[in-house]
Amino acid sequence: MSKAKVNNLKDINEWRGVLVVAEQRYGKILNVSYELLGEGRRIADKLETELSVIVLGNKIDEEIKGLQHYGADKVIYMEHELLENYTTDAYTKVIAEYINETKPETVFVGATAVGRDLAPRLAGRLGTGLTADCTGLDVDPTDRKMLQTRPAFGGNLMATIVCPNNRPQMSTVRPGVMQKSAYVEEATELVKIRPTLTGEDIIAKIVEVVKSDKEGVSLCDAEIIVAGGRGLGNEENFGLVKKLAETLGGTYAGSRAVIENGWADPDRQIGQTGTTVRPKVYIACGISGAIQHLAGMAESECIVAINKNPEAPIFQVAHFGLVGDATKIIPELISAIEEVKNQ
Repeated sequence: MSKAKVNNLKDINEWRGVLVVAEQRYGKILNVSYELLGEGRRIADKLETELSVIVLGNKIDEEIKGLQHYGADKVIYMEHELLENYTTDAYTKVIAEYINETKPETVFVGATAVGRDLAPRLAGRLGTGLTADCTGLDVDPTDRKMLQTRPAFGGNLMATIVCPNNRPQMSTVRPGVMQKSAYVEEATELVKIRPTLTGEDIIAKIVEVVKSDKEGVSLCDAEIIVAGGRGLGNEENFGLVKKLAETLGGTYAGSRAVIENGWADPDRQIGQTGTTVRPKVYIACGISGAIQHLAGMAESECIVAINKNPEAPIFQVAHFGLVGDATKIIPELISAIEEVKNQ
């Protein structure tokens, strides 16, 4: 077994810049890429260095044009027919070669299904460390070390991790955790490259892509989320959450207990082991507010909590709180909203 090359201390000073690995799926760039650009811009400015974003794909020029307006100093578009759909081998080879050539000191990857597969392979190929599922990022400009914060021990404490001896410093960040980069009127520099890639570089090949008949849920993109918890009592009462979400023009979600009880599908789960969201409005119904759940929604712009227990932890992060039985309060809310709509 060959050993991965470890960068020694003398190499560290040669590595400069921040690189965001943007993800495209079926020709569309995912929102998490714009969130990473927002954080990448902040880190790059503190380090007084360049922010670049790399995208792999094929015939997605229009999407690339849009990406040029979100704060990066440079957009690198690797175009090849073998990069149209994600494969671990092809993406690892192309991105690792680019990183070894340009030497960015920091690399951010979205903690999506693809990112969680790609980032460890990249870190192994580059001989560096990886901090997964970060919820906070910062940097010490004096020694240029990234301070990568993530939940540990079941979410009972937050660990801050550094990578002192190797470069690049790599982090995956969960969708919905960071603030999306602002639109910039002036388009940034675009570098289009056709990488050296053949079918022999790809061991696992995509034979066919089959999309599920079931409609997918994108909680990360929702502006209004109504979530229900164990306090609702049963699946019938959880139906009130769905009705309230529909009335508000939003979507519904649930806590871990709701998913485990089978009241909602797993892709509706909010929390540390589910999806992290940042909607404009988050209404928590019958959710006590365990730290694992708070980790997934505490950054929402406006949080409304409905719970029988006035001491429930959810009230500590809520902007508005209603103490009472959610199964009685929700129907009144629905009625009041519908009345306003009719007027």
